[in-house]
Amino acid sequence: MFVSIVLEPGTEGRDEEIEDLLSMYGFASVQKGVWESVSLKEKYLPRIKRDIDRRTDYYDKVRMYQYPLEGNLIITTLDHKRWKRVVVKT
Repeated sequence: MFVSIVLEPGTEGRDEEIEDLLSMYGFASVQKGVWESVSLKEKYLPRIKRDIDRRTDYYDKVRMYQYPLEGNLIITTLDHKRWKRVVVKT
């Protein structure tokens, strides 16, 4: 499964903590604030979201693009410490 994560830290230094976490999960940085993985297993997604949630605060924003998940493109956002999910039918 392809997963791309876009980070928009609300405070300085927060991005380094999240980037260290993403590199532990096997993500590669493709440009500043954008991380991708093509070999991530679906069972790790809840764990990654939980770990990101623990390392962010109210002002951080995170977007996750996941394809294919349940045969669709899934866009998940973390904004103001709330996760929201959009399903794009393919």
